[in-house]
Amino acid sequence: MQYIPKEFAIGGVYFPPLLIAGLLGVVAAALTVVLLNRYRLSRLFYYPPMIFLALAVVYTGLVGTFLIPV
Repeated sequence: MQYIPKEFAIGGVYFPPLLIAGLLGVVAAALTVVLLNRYRLSRLFYYPPMIFLALAVVYTGLVGTFLIPV
């Protein structure tokens, strides 16, 4: 039986797992956008901020599914 965390305690403050997954997803999306900008691949997209939002949603879903079971 797998352990599914109900919340994370950091410094006595409880955080829901979806918040932690969301933060990790946004950080991963930010790193991806930095790499896209460095290699000038963001110019291929019509509206790059929407790509950041889409990547954040996808990464949050992946982190929530595989790393932190939400």
